[in-house]
Amino acid sequence: MKTTTPHKHPIGPVVRRFLLEEIVADRNLSLNTQHSYRDAILLLFAYLAKHHALDPRRVSVEDLSPEMLRSFLVHLEKERGNSVATRNQRLAALHSLFGFISRQVPELVEQATQVHAIPLRKTAAPTMAYLEMDEIDGLLNAPDRHRRQGGRDYALLLFLYNTGARASEVATVTIGDLDLQEHPSARRHGKGRKIRMCPLWSQTVKALRTLIAARIEGAKDAPVFLNIRGEPITRYGVHSLVVRSAAKAARGVPSMKTKRITPHSIRHTTAVHLLRAGVDINTIRAWLGHVSLETTNRYAQIDLESKAAALKSCAIQDDAPHEYPAPTWHNNDIMAFLNAL
Repeated sequence: MKTTTPHKHPIGPVVRRFLLEEIVADRNLSLNTQHSYRDAILLLFAYLAKHHALDPRRVSVEDLSPEMLRSFLVHLEKERGNSVATRNQRLAALHSLFGFISRQVPELVEQATQVHAIPLRKTAAPTMAYLEMDEIDGLLNAPDRHRRQGGRDYALLLFLYNTGARASEVATVTIGDLDLQEHPSARRHGKGRKIRMCPLWSQTVKALRTLIAARIEGAKDAPVFLNIRGEPITRYGVHSLVVRSAAKAARGVPSMKTKRITPHSIRHTTAVHLLRAGVDINTIRAWLGHVSLETTNRYAQIDLESKAAALKSCAIQDDAPHEYPAPTWHNNDIMAFLNAL
């Protein structure tokens, strides 16, 4: 009796549709997320080629068994030295890919379900570094504002602190996103293409007006922040500026030497300082663009801990002992396609 070979589904066309149709056209995910998903698939194909001698152009969906993907995740941690957070990020991309596959190819639903059953690993909540008022003052005073580039640096740092923006949001803000008139505000394009408005302080408005004074007419789509070559600054440029300014500021504010200061730690600083100023947690959530209130609540916990430490430092010391209870689609070269994205 003649047996038939089960039909297999080439992964190349599926990946192409997933990245171009699902991720870009249908879900409209951010460019950073698109790159993250692409990189996860590139790493998977490199692993298959090196450890299982599978040519990416001939890999089928059926080859990507749950066992194979688990071994890939182990490879990321053990051989590439990836953190648990990075491992989870790659797995999330594979979950999304197989969710797409299950909707497109009904006969692969069982395999997709098994892949979705591979759990994300728990990670410890990262320490949320933030700056005290003297430290943020030191950071803002670091640029030499008598020089043109120093004026740009000061305006960018102040904008970061005022808005709590992510580095990518600062890099893409345009002159048209700014309203510097009677009720000054900045429009920011955050994760998931969400748009939100943030009020600007008069000091920020003054710095921004000075920065864009010569470019404000007929340049609504022009980026606000440019690099030294007059090109749009990148998020890596924003990061480099913050690190450089923090190192300079630390010479006069020694407490900054023990902190790793990045654009994201300035974002944390904005949240904590807003909370201390009495701004309610839901307003801070909208200010920062958090999807979940739980994320914003972490700042409330930080503030409570700092208040508890301050209270302990000025408490009356009692030497008497006390007892307390114990705290209870048809491009065969899939690698070329991925690298060209």
